[in-house]
Amino acid sequence: MNRRNRKSRGKWRGAVLAVLLTAGTLTAAAPGAGAEGTRTETPVTSTSPVTGVTESVVRVKVPLPESAGPRPAACDWLSYLRYRSADGPAASAEADRILIAQPGILEGAGAFDSVARNTVTRAAGQAQHIEFWALDRRSNCLEDRTGIASGDQHTAVDYYYRGKQVDGRTFGGYTGNAQLGWMAKLGIEQTVRDQYDLLTAELPSQALRKRKVLCGGHSLGGVITGYFAAADFDGDRATTADAGYNQCAGYFALDTTVSTTLGDLSGSIPGDTNLPDIGLGYGVVQAGLDSGVLPRTLSAPVLLNPETMTLLGIAGLGALKDLDGEADLPGYLPRNLTIEATNRFLFAKDTAAFLSGSPAVRDFRLTNGAVLGALLDDNSVPLAFLQTSVGFFDGGPIVDKSIPAVNGGDARPGLYGTAYKAIPDRPHGPLYTWRNYDRVGDADDPGYRSADGTPFTGAGEEVTDVRQLARSLAEQPLDFTEQYFPTKLVTDLELATSPQVKKLVVHPEGLKADPVLTVLAGEGLLSGRVPADLHPVVADGYQHLDVLTAAPVQNNGRPEPVSTSLAGFARTPR
Repeated sequence: MNRRNRKSRGKWRGAVLAVLLTAGTLTAAAPGAGAEGTRTETPVTSTSPVTGVTESVVRVKVPLPESAGPRPAACDWLSYLRYRSADGPAASAEADRILIAQPGILEGAGAFDSVARNTVTRAAGQAQHIEFWALDRRSNCLEDRTGIASGDQHTAVDYYYRGKQVDGRTFGGYTGNAQLGWMAKLGIEQTVRDQYDLLTAELPSQALRKRKVLCGGHSLGGVITGYFAAADFDGDRATTADAGYNQCAGYFALDTTVSTTLGDLSGSIPGDTNLPDIGLGYGVVQAGLDSGVLPRTLSAPVLLNPETMTLLGIAGLGALKDLDGEADLPGYLPRNLTIEATNRFLFAKDTAAFLSGSPAVRDFRLTNGAVLGALLDDNSVPLAFLQTSVGFFDGGPIVDKSIPAVNGGDARPGLYGTAYKAIPDRPHGPLYTWRNYDRVGDADDPGYRSADGTPFTGAGEEVTDVRQLARSLAEQPLDFTEQYFPTKLVTDLELATSPQVKKLVVHPEGLKADPVLTVLAGEGLLSGRVPADLHPVVADGYQHLDVLTAAPVQNNGRPEPVSTSLAGFARTPR
Protein backbone atom coordinates (compact mmCIF):
# COMPACT_ATOMS: atom_id res chain seq x y z
CA MET A 1 0.00 0.00 0.00
CA ASN A 2 1.48 3.39 -0.93
CA ARG A 3 1.72 6.46 1.25
CA ARG A 4 -1.69 7.79 0.24
CA ASN A 5 -3.44 4.79 1.71
CA ARG A 6 -1.71 4.39 5.06
CA LYS A 7 -4.95 5.19 6.79
CA SER A 8 -6.74 2.03 7.85
CA ARG A 9 -9.85 1.01 5.97
CA GLY A 10 -12.52 -0.31 8.31
CA LYS A 11 -16.26 -0.72 8.46
CA TRP A 12 -18.64 2.19 8.20
CA ARG A 13 -19.77 4.04 11.22
CA GLY A 14 -22.85 2.59 12.87
CA ALA A 15 -25.00 5.48 11.72
CA VAL A 16 -24.32 4.57 8.10
CA LEU A 17 -25.23 0.90 8.55
CA ALA A 18 -28.80 1.86 8.13
CA VAL A 19 -32.27 1.28 6.84
CA LEU A 20 -33.91 -1.18 4.46
CA LEU A 21 -36.08 -2.43 1.69
CA THR A 22 -39.59 -3.04 0.55
CA ALA A 23 -41.37 -6.34 0.22
CA GLY A 24 -42.25 -7.83 -3.15
CA THR A 25 -40.78 -9.88 -5.95
CA LEU A 26 -39.46 -9.03 -9.38
CA THR A 27 -42.57 -10.10 -11.28
CA ALA A 28 -44.46 -6.96 -12.35
CA ALA A 29 -44.44 -6.25 -16.05
CA ALA A 30 -43.44 -2.77 -17.16
CA PRO A 31 -46.46 -1.12 -18.77
CA GLY A 32 -45.69 0.78 -21.93
CA ALA A 33 -42.12 -0.42 -22.43
CA GLY A 34 -41.32 -0.61 -26.11
CA ALA A 35 -44.71 0.70 -27.25
CA GLU A 36 -44.99 3.14 -30.16
CA GLY A 37 -44.25 6.74 -29.22
CA THR A 38 -42.51 5.85 -25.98
CA ARG A 39 -38.87 6.34 -27.01
CA THR A 40 -36.85 9.40 -27.90
CA GLU A 41 -33.20 9.72 -28.94
CA THR A 42 -31.52 13.11 -29.16
CA PRO A 43 -27.98 13.73 -30.49
CA VAL A 44 -25.52 15.33 -28.05
CA THR A 45 -22.97 17.86 -29.25
CA SER A 46 -19.69 17.55 -27.38
CA THR A 47 -16.41 19.44 -27.24
CA SER A 48 -14.53 16.31 -26.18
CA PRO A 49 -11.11 15.93 -27.82
CA VAL A 50 -11.88 12.20 -28.14
CA THR A 51 -13.45 12.22 -31.58
CA GLY A 52 -14.99 9.44 -33.62
CA VAL A 53 -17.67 8.81 -30.98
CA THR A 54 -21.35 9.57 -31.48
CA GLU A 55 -23.29 10.40 -28.30
CA SER A 56 -27.05 10.64 -27.80
CA VAL A 57 -29.45 10.78 -24.88
CA VAL A 58 -32.11 8.09 -25.01
CA ARG A 59 -35.37 8.16 -23.04
CA VAL A 60 -37.73 5.18 -22.86
CA LYS A 61 -41.15 5.31 -21.25
CA VAL A 62 -41.37 2.66 -18.52
CA PRO A 63 -44.06 3.81 -16.06
CA LEU A 64 -43.98 2.88 -12.41
CA PRO A 65 -47.00 0.92 -11.19
CA GLU A 66 -49.95 2.99 -10.02
CA SER A 67 -49.26 1.80 -6.46
CA ALA A 68 -46.16 4.04 -6.45
CA GLY A 69 -48.43 7.04 -6.05
CA PRO A 70 -48.25 10.54 -7.54
CA ARG A 71 -44.97 11.54 -9.22
CA PRO A 72 -43.83 13.88 -11.98
CA ALA A 73 -44.58 12.63 -15.48
CA ALA A 74 -40.84 12.65 -16.25
CA CYS A 75 -40.32 9.97 -13.61
CA ASP A 76 -42.19 7.42 -15.71
CA TRP A 77 -39.27 7.49 -18.16
CA LEU A 78 -35.84 5.87 -17.98
CA SER A 79 -32.82 7.61 -19.51
CA TYR A 80 -29.30 6.72 -20.59
CA LEU A 81 -26.40 8.17 -22.55
CA ARG A 82 -25.61 6.09 -25.62
CA TYR A 83 -22.04 6.16 -26.94
CA ARG A 84 -21.11 4.40 -30.19
CA SER A 85 -18.46 4.50 -32.86
CA ALA A 86 -19.22 7.10 -35.52
CA ASP A 87 -18.13 4.54 -38.12
CA GLY A 88 -20.20 1.74 -36.62
CA PRO A 89 -23.77 0.57 -37.19
CA ALA A 90 -26.62 2.89 -36.27
CA ALA A 91 -28.67 0.07 -34.74
CA SER A 92 -27.59 -1.14 -31.32
CA ALA A 93 -28.49 -4.73 -32.16
CA GLU A 94 -25.82 -4.69 -34.89
CA ALA A 95 -22.99 -3.59 -32.59
CA ASP A 96 -20.33 -6.13 -31.68
CA ARG A 97 -20.93 -5.56 -27.96
CA ILE A 98 -23.01 -3.31 -25.73
CA LEU A 99 -21.70 -2.34 -22.28
CA ILE A 100 -24.47 -1.21 -19.91
CA ALA A 101 -23.22 0.58 -16.79
CA GLN A 102 -24.95 1.23 -13.46
CA PRO A 103 -23.76 4.39 -11.65
CA GLY A 104 -22.46 4.50 -8.10
CA ILE A 105 -23.90 6.36 -5.16
CA LEU A 106 -24.69 10.05 -5.76
CA GLU A 107 -23.64 9.53 -9.38
CA GLY A 108 -25.37 10.14 -12.69
CA ALA A 109 -24.87 8.99 -16.25
CA GLY A 110 -22.68 12.00 -17.11
CA ALA A 111 -19.90 10.67 -14.87
CA PHE A 112 -19.18 7.90 -17.41
CA ASP A 113 -18.47 10.27 -20.30
CA SER A 114 -14.68 9.91 -20.44
CA VAL A 115 -14.47 6.16 -19.85
CA ALA A 116 -17.28 5.57 -22.35
CA ARG A 117 -15.59 7.62 -25.08
CA ASN A 118 -12.19 6.11 -24.36
CA THR A 119 -13.57 2.55 -24.43
CA VAL A 120 -15.51 2.99 -27.68
CA THR A 121 -12.42 4.57 -29.29
CA ARG A 122 -10.08 1.86 -28.03
CA ALA A 123 -12.39 -0.85 -29.36
CA ALA A 124 -12.66 0.88 -32.75
CA GLY A 125 -8.87 0.71 -32.97
CA GLN A 126 -9.26 -3.06 -32.73
CA ALA A 127 -11.86 -3.13 -35.54
CA GLN A 128 -14.67 -3.58 -33.00
CA HIS A 129 -17.78 -1.40 -33.03
CA ILE A 130 -19.17 -1.39 -29.51
CA GLU A 131 -21.67 0.73 -27.62
CA PHE A 132 -21.50 2.03 -24.07
CA TRP A 133 -24.77 2.81 -22.30
CA ALA A 134 -24.41 4.95 -19.17
CA LEU A 135 -27.59 4.59 -17.12
CA ASP A 136 -29.35 7.27 -15.12
CA ARG A 137 -31.34 6.13 -12.10
CA ARG A 138 -35.05 6.83 -12.30
CA SER A 139 -34.84 9.41 -9.48
CA ASN A 140 -32.66 11.65 -11.64
CA CYS A 141 -35.90 12.69 -13.31
CA LEU A 142 -36.18 15.32 -10.56
CA GLU A 143 -33.12 17.28 -11.66
CA ASP A 144 -33.40 20.62 -13.44
CA ARG A 145 -30.38 21.40 -15.63
CA THR A 146 -31.83 24.58 -17.14
CA GLY A 147 -29.40 26.91 -15.40
CA ILE A 148 -26.29 24.86 -16.15
CA ALA A 149 -27.44 24.26 -19.73
CA SER A 150 -27.34 28.04 -20.23
CA GLY A 151 -23.55 27.74 -20.41
CA ASP A 152 -22.97 30.78 -18.21
CA GLN A 153 -22.01 30.72 -14.53
CA HIS A 154 -23.78 33.92 -13.49
CA THR A 155 -26.94 32.90 -15.32
CA ALA A 156 -26.85 29.52 -13.56
CA VAL A 157 -26.36 31.08 -10.12
CA ASP A 158 -29.15 33.57 -10.77
CA TYR A 159 -31.46 30.77 -11.90
CA TYR A 160 -30.86 28.40 -8.98
CA TYR A 161 -30.41 30.96 -6.19
CA ARG A 162 -32.06 34.24 -7.16
CA GLY A 163 -35.29 33.23 -8.89
CA LYS A 164 -34.36 34.62 -12.31
CA GLN A 165 -35.82 33.03 -15.42
CA VAL A 166 -33.91 31.19 -18.14
CA ASP A 167 -35.73 30.65 -21.44
CA GLY A 168 -39.01 31.49 -19.74
CA ARG A 169 -38.54 28.95 -16.97
CA THR A 170 -38.20 29.62 -13.25
CA PHE A 171 -36.48 27.16 -10.92
CA GLY A 172 -39.06 25.48 -8.71
CA GLY A 173 -36.70 24.88 -5.81
CA TYR A 174 -35.22 21.70 -4.45
CA THR A 175 -37.76 18.93 -3.95
CA GLY A 176 -38.60 18.30 -0.31
CA ASN A 177 -39.15 15.00 1.49
CA ALA A 178 -42.93 15.45 1.57
CA GLN A 179 -43.04 15.43 -2.25
CA LEU A 180 -41.10 12.17 -2.57
CA GLY A 181 -43.54 9.56 -1.34
CA TRP A 182 -43.16 7.62 -4.59
CA MET A 183 -39.44 7.22 -3.87
CA ALA A 184 -40.12 5.19 -0.72
CA LYS A 185 -40.27 2.13 -3.01
CA LEU A 186 -37.18 2.84 -5.14
CA GLY A 187 -34.98 0.11 -3.71
CA ILE A 188 -32.92 -2.67 -5.24
CA GLU A 189 -35.99 -4.45 -6.62
CA GLN A 190 -37.15 -1.49 -8.70
CA THR A 191 -33.60 -0.57 -9.72
CA VAL A 192 -32.81 -3.96 -11.28
CA ARG A 193 -36.34 -4.18 -12.73
CA ASP A 194 -35.69 -0.84 -14.45
CA GLN A 195 -32.51 -2.20 -16.03
CA TYR A 196 -34.30 -5.33 -17.23
CA ASP A 197 -37.23 -3.38 -18.68
CA LEU A 198 -34.89 -0.98 -20.44
CA LEU A 199 -32.84 -3.82 -21.93
CA THR A 200 -35.88 -5.75 -23.15
CA ALA A 201 -37.40 -2.61 -24.66
CA GLU A 202 -34.20 -1.64 -26.48
CA LEU A 203 -33.03 -5.17 -27.37
CA PRO A 204 -36.09 -7.42 -27.58
CA SER A 205 -34.16 -10.60 -28.46
CA GLN A 206 -33.04 -12.48 -25.33
CA ALA A 207 -30.59 -14.51 -27.41
CA LEU A 208 -28.98 -11.31 -28.66
CA ARG A 209 -28.77 -9.86 -25.15
CA LYS A 210 -27.10 -13.01 -23.89
CA ARG A 211 -24.59 -12.89 -26.72
CA LYS A 212 -23.76 -9.18 -26.86
CA VAL A 213 -24.56 -7.35 -23.61
CA LEU A 214 -21.94 -6.84 -20.90
CA CYS A 215 -23.49 -5.73 -17.59
CA GLY A 216 -21.58 -3.79 -14.97
CA GLY A 217 -21.13 -0.63 -13.02
CA HIS A 218 -19.04 1.64 -10.86
CA SER A 219 -18.92 1.51 -7.06
CA LEU A 220 -22.44 0.74 -5.83
CA GLY A 221 -23.22 -0.18 -9.44
CA GLY A 222 -21.23 -3.39 -8.98
CA VAL A 223 -23.54 -4.48 -6.18
CA ILE A 224 -26.60 -3.57 -8.24
CA THR A 225 -25.14 -5.68 -11.05
CA GLY A 226 -24.80 -8.57 -8.61
CA TYR A 227 -28.47 -8.36 -7.71
CA PHE A 228 -29.36 -8.08 -11.39
CA ALA A 229 -27.41 -11.24 -12.18
CA ALA A 230 -29.20 -13.16 -9.42
CA ALA A 231 -32.70 -11.83 -10.14
CA ASP A 232 -35.70 -13.61 -11.64
CA PHE A 233 -38.04 -11.42 -13.66
CA ASP A 234 -41.06 -13.61 -14.46
CA GLY A 235 -41.85 -15.02 -11.00
CA ASP A 236 -40.99 -18.60 -12.01
CA ARG A 237 -37.50 -19.67 -11.00
CA ALA A 238 -37.80 -22.81 -13.14
CA THR A 239 -37.75 -20.71 -16.32
CA THR A 240 -34.37 -19.05 -16.72
CA ALA A 241 -34.52 -17.16 -20.02
CA ASP A 242 -35.67 -14.17 -17.98
CA ALA A 243 -33.03 -14.62 -15.24
CA GLY A 244 -30.66 -11.68 -14.89
CA TYR A 245 -27.56 -13.65 -15.74
CA ASN A 246 -29.15 -14.70 -19.04
CA GLN A 247 -29.38 -11.06 -20.13
CA CYS A 248 -25.59 -10.66 -20.03
CA ALA A 249 -22.60 -12.23 -21.76
CA GLY A 250 -20.34 -11.05 -18.93
CA TYR A 251 -19.94 -8.60 -16.06
CA PHE A 252 -17.55 -5.72 -15.40
CA ALA A 253 -16.83 -3.95 -12.11
CA LEU A 254 -15.13 -0.54 -11.83
CA ASP A 255 -13.56 0.00 -8.39
CA THR A 256 -16.11 -2.41 -6.98
CA THR A 257 -17.03 -6.08 -7.12
CA VAL A 258 -19.99 -7.86 -8.68
CA SER A 259 -21.66 -9.12 -5.53
CA THR A 260 -24.76 -8.89 -3.37
CA THR A 261 -23.04 -7.31 -0.39
CA LEU A 262 -21.76 -3.85 0.44
CA GLY A 263 -18.97 -5.29 2.54
CA ASP A 264 -16.26 -4.60 -0.03
CA LEU A 265 -17.24 -0.96 -0.49
CA SER A 266 -16.33 0.60 2.84
CA GLY A 267 -16.29 4.32 2.28
CA SER A 268 -18.66 4.53 -0.66
CA ILE A 269 -21.42 5.93 1.53
CA PRO A 270 -20.81 9.11 3.52
CA GLY A 271 -21.22 9.09 7.26
CA ASP A 272 -23.46 11.92 8.43
CA THR A 273 -26.47 11.40 6.16
CA ASN A 274 -29.36 11.51 8.64
CA LEU A 275 -30.04 7.79 8.29
CA PRO A 276 -31.51 5.83 11.21
CA ASP A 277 -29.50 3.24 13.08
CA ILE A 278 -29.39 -0.23 11.52
CA GLY A 279 -30.98 -1.64 14.67
CA LEU A 280 -34.36 -0.71 13.27
CA GLY A 281 -36.05 -3.64 11.58
CA TYR A 282 -37.00 -3.86 7.92
CA GLY A 283 -40.66 -3.29 8.55
CA VAL A 284 -40.01 -0.31 10.80
CA VAL A 285 -37.72 1.31 8.28
CA GLN A 286 -40.10 0.74 5.39
CA ALA A 287 -42.93 2.21 7.43
CA GLY A 288 -40.73 5.20 8.17
CA LEU A 289 -39.99 5.71 4.48
CA ASP A 290 -43.63 5.29 3.52
CA SER A 291 -44.78 7.81 6.12
CA GLY A 292 -42.00 10.29 5.49
CA VAL A 293 -40.71 10.08 9.06
CA LEU A 294 -37.43 8.84 7.56
CA PRO A 295 -35.76 10.81 4.75
CA ARG A 296 -36.50 9.34 1.33
CA THR A 297 -33.31 10.66 -0.21
CA LEU A 298 -29.72 10.51 0.99
CA SER A 299 -28.33 13.88 2.04
CA ALA A 300 -25.95 15.51 4.48
CA PRO A 301 -25.73 19.09 5.82
CA VAL A 302 -22.57 19.90 3.86
CA LEU A 303 -21.40 18.95 0.38
CA LEU A 304 -23.87 16.07 -0.10
CA ASN A 305 -27.27 17.53 -0.89
CA PRO A 306 -29.07 18.73 -4.03
CA GLU A 307 -27.85 22.29 -3.62
CA THR A 308 -24.17 21.46 -3.42
CA MET A 309 -24.42 18.76 -6.11
CA THR A 310 -25.73 21.51 -8.39
CA LEU A 311 -22.82 23.73 -7.31
CA LEU A 312 -20.34 21.20 -8.75
CA GLY A 313 -21.90 21.63 -12.19
CA ILE A 314 -21.76 25.41 -11.84
CA ALA A 315 -18.08 25.23 -10.91
CA GLY A 316 -17.55 23.03 -13.96
CA LEU A 317 -19.08 25.74 -16.15
CA GLY A 318 -16.48 28.28 -15.06
CA ALA A 319 -13.56 25.91 -15.61
CA LEU A 320 -14.90 24.84 -18.99
CA LYS A 321 -15.32 28.42 -20.20
CA ASP A 322 -12.09 29.92 -18.81
CA LEU A 323 -9.91 27.49 -16.85
CA ASP A 324 -7.12 29.99 -16.11
CA GLY A 325 -9.28 33.06 -15.60
CA GLU A 326 -9.75 34.46 -12.10
CA ALA A 327 -12.91 33.08 -10.56
CA ASP A 328 -15.64 35.27 -9.12
CA LEU A 329 -17.92 32.34 -8.23
CA PRO A 330 -17.09 32.30 -4.50
CA GLY A 331 -18.13 35.94 -4.18
CA TYR A 332 -21.09 35.70 -6.55
CA LEU A 333 -22.78 32.84 -4.71
CA PRO A 334 -25.31 33.74 -2.00
CA ARG A 335 -24.13 33.34 1.57
CA ASN A 336 -26.72 30.85 2.77
CA LEU A 337 -26.14 28.24 5.45
CA THR A 338 -25.53 25.30 3.11
CA ILE A 339 -22.96 27.09 0.96
CA GLU A 340 -21.19 28.67 3.91
CA ALA A 341 -20.93 25.34 5.76
CA THR A 342 -19.65 23.57 2.65
CA ASN A 343 -17.05 26.27 1.97
CA ARG A 344 -15.75 26.03 5.51
CA PHE A 345 -15.61 22.25 5.28
CA LEU A 346 -13.57 22.38 2.08
CA PHE A 347 -11.42 25.49 2.45
CA ALA A 348 -10.57 25.91 6.15
CA LYS A 349 -7.03 24.86 6.93
CA ASP A 350 -7.50 24.22 10.66
CA THR A 351 -10.04 24.17 13.48
CA ALA A 352 -9.84 27.91 14.13
CA ALA A 353 -10.53 28.77 10.50
CA PHE A 354 -13.35 26.21 10.34
CA LEU A 355 -15.11 27.63 13.41
CA SER A 356 -14.56 31.30 12.63
CA GLY A 357 -15.00 31.17 8.87
CA SER A 358 -11.90 33.29 8.44
CA PRO A 359 -10.12 33.32 6.14
CA ALA A 360 -13.01 32.35 3.85
CA VAL A 361 -12.70 31.07 0.30
CA ARG A 362 -13.76 34.55 -0.86
CA ASP A 363 -10.56 35.91 0.66
CA PHE A 364 -8.36 33.98 -1.80
CA ARG A 365 -7.69 34.74 -5.43
CA LEU A 366 -8.39 31.52 -7.33
CA THR A 367 -8.70 30.63 -10.99
CA ASN A 368 -11.76 28.71 -12.16
CA GLY A 369 -9.55 25.64 -12.44
CA ALA A 370 -8.39 26.01 -8.85
CA VAL A 371 -11.99 26.29 -7.64
CA LEU A 372 -12.95 23.06 -9.40
CA GLY A 373 -9.79 21.33 -8.22
CA ALA A 374 -10.50 22.34 -4.63
CA LEU A 375 -13.96 20.79 -4.94
CA LEU A 376 -12.99 17.41 -6.42
CA ASP A 377 -9.23 16.79 -6.27
CA ASP A 378 -8.00 14.06 -3.92
CA ASN A 379 -5.56 16.44 -2.22
CA SER A 380 -8.45 18.70 -1.23
CA VAL A 381 -11.84 17.01 -0.84
CA PRO A 382 -11.91 14.70 2.20
CA LEU A 383 -14.50 12.18 0.95
CA ALA A 384 -12.87 9.26 -0.86
CA PHE A 385 -15.85 8.43 -3.06
CA LEU A 386 -15.79 11.99 -4.54
CA GLN A 387 -12.07 12.13 -5.30
CA THR A 388 -10.33 12.52 -8.63
CA SER A 389 -6.64 13.07 -9.39
CA VAL A 390 -6.72 16.19 -11.56
CA GLY A 391 -3.44 17.93 -10.62
CA PHE A 392 -2.54 20.34 -7.85
CA PHE A 393 -2.65 23.96 -6.69
CA ASP A 394 0.00 26.36 -7.97
CA GLY A 395 0.85 30.05 -7.87
CA GLY A 396 1.48 30.60 -4.16
CA PRO A 397 2.32 29.05 -0.77
CA ILE A 398 0.48 25.81 0.13
CA VAL A 399 -0.04 24.34 3.60
CA ASP A 400 -1.53 21.19 5.10
CA LYS A 401 -5.25 21.10 5.71
CA SER A 402 -5.72 19.75 9.20
CA ILE A 403 -9.12 20.36 10.77
CA PRO A 404 -10.80 17.52 12.71
CA ALA A 405 -13.80 17.51 10.39
CA VAL A 406 -11.45 16.62 7.55
CA ASN A 407 -8.45 14.83 8.99
CA GLY A 408 -10.47 12.16 10.74
CA GLY A 409 -7.95 9.42 10.07
CA ASP A 410 -8.94 6.24 11.86
CA ALA A 411 -12.01 7.96 13.30
CA ARG A 412 -13.49 8.17 9.79
CA PRO A 413 -12.25 4.96 8.16
CA GLY A 414 -12.79 4.49 4.48
CA LEU A 415 -13.85 8.10 3.92
CA TYR A 416 -10.57 9.96 3.92
CA GLY A 417 -8.72 8.74 0.84
CA THR A 418 -5.44 10.56 0.18
CA ALA A 419 -3.47 10.97 3.38
CA TYR A 420 -2.20 14.48 2.59
CA LYS A 421 -4.62 17.37 2.12
CA ALA A 422 -3.55 20.85 1.01
CA ILE A 423 -4.93 24.37 0.97
CA PRO A 424 -3.72 27.79 -0.28
CA ASP A 425 -2.07 29.77 2.52
CA ARG A 426 -2.08 33.42 1.41
CA PRO A 427 -5.46 35.22 1.52
CA HIS A 428 -5.64 38.52 -0.36
CA GLY A 429 -2.39 37.50 -2.02
CA PRO A 430 -1.27 35.85 -5.26
CA LEU A 431 -3.58 34.33 -7.85
CA TYR A 432 -3.70 30.60 -7.14
CA THR A 433 -3.81 28.60 -10.36
CA TRP A 434 -4.30 24.92 -11.14
CA ARG A 435 -1.55 22.69 -12.49
CA ASN A 436 -3.25 20.08 -14.67
CA TYR A 437 -2.54 16.37 -14.26
CA ASP A 438 -0.05 16.25 -17.16
CA ARG A 439 2.04 19.14 -15.78
CA VAL A 440 2.65 17.67 -12.35
CA GLY A 441 6.32 16.73 -12.27
CA ASP A 442 7.29 19.17 -15.04
CA ALA A 443 10.58 21.02 -14.82
CA ASP A 444 8.79 24.11 -13.45
CA ASP A 445 6.72 22.18 -10.89
CA PRO A 446 7.52 23.70 -7.45
CA GLY A 447 7.06 20.27 -5.86
CA TYR A 448 4.98 21.35 -2.87
CA ARG A 449 5.55 19.28 0.26
CA SER A 450 3.56 18.53 3.37
CA ALA A 451 4.78 19.72 6.77
CA ASP A 452 6.55 16.39 7.32
CA GLY A 453 8.51 16.80 4.08
CA THR A 454 6.46 14.35 1.99
CA PRO A 455 5.48 15.57 -1.48
CA PHE A 456 1.75 16.15 -1.72
CA THR A 457 1.64 14.38 -5.07
CA GLY A 458 3.63 13.20 -8.08
CA ALA A 459 3.16 12.56 -11.80
CA GLY A 460 2.23 8.91 -11.22
CA GLU A 461 -0.62 9.92 -8.95
CA GLU A 462 -2.35 12.36 -11.32
CA VAL A 463 -4.48 10.84 -14.07
CA THR A 464 -7.54 13.02 -14.91
CA ASP A 465 -7.60 16.13 -17.12
CA VAL A 466 -9.29 18.95 -15.20
CA ARG A 467 -10.67 20.42 -18.43
CA GLN A 468 -12.41 17.17 -19.34
CA LEU A 469 -13.71 16.79 -15.80
CA ALA A 470 -15.24 20.26 -16.17
CA ARG A 471 -16.76 19.25 -19.50
CA SER A 472 -18.35 16.11 -18.01
CA LEU A 473 -19.80 18.17 -15.16
CA ALA A 474 -21.16 21.04 -17.21
CA GLU A 475 -21.76 19.83 -20.76
CA GLN A 476 -23.65 16.56 -20.37
CA PRO A 477 -27.46 16.50 -20.72
CA LEU A 478 -27.64 14.00 -17.83
CA ASP A 479 -25.89 15.00 -14.62
CA PHE A 480 -22.46 13.86 -13.46
CA THR A 481 -23.78 13.87 -9.91
CA GLU A 482 -27.06 12.63 -8.46
CA GLN A 483 -29.09 15.09 -6.45
CA TYR A 484 -31.80 12.72 -5.20
CA PHE A 485 -30.34 9.34 -4.28
CA PRO A 486 -33.05 6.95 -2.96
CA THR A 487 -32.51 6.14 0.71
CA LYS A 488 -34.27 2.83 0.17
CA LEU A 489 -31.58 1.62 -2.21
CA VAL A 490 -29.02 1.94 0.59
CA THR A 491 -31.27 0.48 3.27
CA ASP A 492 -32.19 -2.51 1.11
CA LEU A 493 -28.55 -3.35 0.55
CA GLU A 494 -27.63 -2.80 4.19
CA LEU A 495 -30.39 -5.26 5.17
CA ALA A 496 -29.30 -7.89 2.67
CA THR A 497 -29.84 -10.69 5.20
CA SER A 498 -33.48 -9.80 5.84
CA PRO A 499 -36.04 -12.19 4.28
CA GLN A 500 -37.50 -9.36 2.19
CA VAL A 501 -34.17 -8.75 0.47
CA LYS A 502 -32.83 -12.30 0.44
CA LYS A 503 -35.79 -13.48 -1.62
CA LEU A 504 -34.66 -11.21 -4.46
CA VAL A 505 -31.54 -13.37 -4.88
CA VAL A 506 -33.36 -16.12 -6.78
CA HIS A 507 -30.41 -17.33 -8.87
CA PRO A 508 -27.24 -16.95 -6.77
CA GLU A 509 -25.42 -19.10 -9.29
CA GLY A 510 -25.86 -16.24 -11.73
CA LEU A 511 -23.02 -14.31 -10.09
CA LYS A 512 -20.54 -16.84 -11.47
CA ALA A 513 -22.40 -17.85 -14.61
CA ASP A 514 -20.58 -15.38 -16.85
CA PRO A 515 -17.01 -14.04 -17.15
CA VAL A 516 -16.13 -11.09 -14.90
CA LEU A 517 -13.68 -8.22 -15.41
CA THR A 518 -12.74 -6.35 -12.24
CA VAL A 519 -10.80 -3.09 -12.63
CA LEU A 520 -9.74 -1.39 -9.41
CA ALA A 521 -8.38 2.06 -8.61
CA GLY A 522 -4.92 1.63 -7.13
CA GLU A 523 -5.79 4.12 -4.39
CA GLY A 524 -9.54 3.62 -4.41
CA LEU A 525 -12.04 2.14 -1.98
CA LEU A 526 -10.66 -1.41 -2.21
CA SER A 527 -6.99 -0.47 -1.97
CA GLY A 528 -5.18 -3.05 0.13
CA ARG A 529 -8.32 -5.14 0.58
CA VAL A 530 -8.70 -6.89 -2.76
CA PRO A 531 -10.31 -10.34 -2.53
CA ALA A 532 -7.68 -12.88 -3.51
CA ASP A 533 -9.77 -14.67 -6.12
CA LEU A 534 -10.61 -11.62 -8.23
CA HIS A 535 -7.33 -11.26 -10.16
CA PRO A 536 -8.20 -7.64 -10.93
CA VAL A 537 -6.64 -5.14 -13.25
CA VAL A 538 -5.24 -2.39 -10.99
CA ALA A 539 -4.99 1.17 -12.29
CA ASP A 540 -2.04 2.59 -10.36
CA GLY A 541 -2.42 6.08 -8.93
CA TYR A 542 -6.18 6.17 -9.54
CA GLN A 543 -8.75 7.35 -7.01
CA HIS A 544 -12.36 6.14 -6.89
CA LEU A 545 -13.75 8.46 -9.59
CA ASP A 546 -10.64 8.32 -11.77
CA VAL A 547 -11.75 4.96 -13.21
CA LEU A 548 -14.49 6.98 -14.95
CA THR A 549 -12.72 10.28 -15.63
CA ALA A 550 -9.08 9.46 -16.48
CA ALA A 551 -7.47 10.91 -19.60
CA PRO A 552 -6.91 8.60 -22.61
CA VAL A 553 -3.11 8.93 -22.35
CA GLN A 554 -1.42 8.85 -18.96
CA ASN A 555 1.70 10.59 -17.66
CA ASN A 556 3.76 7.45 -18.31
CA GLY A 557 2.85 7.77 -22.01
CA ARG A 558 0.72 4.62 -21.95
CA PRO A 559 -2.95 4.26 -22.90
CA GLU A 560 -5.50 4.62 -20.12
CA PRO A 561 -5.80 1.15 -18.49
CA VAL A 562 -9.51 1.08 -17.54
CA SER A 563 -10.84 1.68 -21.04
CA THR A 564 -8.12 -0.52 -22.50
CA SER A 565 -9.23 -3.38 -20.26
CA LEU A 566 -12.91 -2.83 -21.02
CA ALA A 567 -12.27 -2.79 -24.77
CA GLY A 568 -10.26 -6.00 -24.48
CA PHE A 569 -12.99 -7.64 -22.41
CA ALA A 570 -15.59 -6.63 -25.00
CA ARG A 571 -13.58 -7.98 -27.92
CA THR A 572 -15.41 -10.61 -29.96
CA PRO A 573 -13.73 -13.27 -32.13
CA ARG A 574 -13.36 -12.47 -35.80
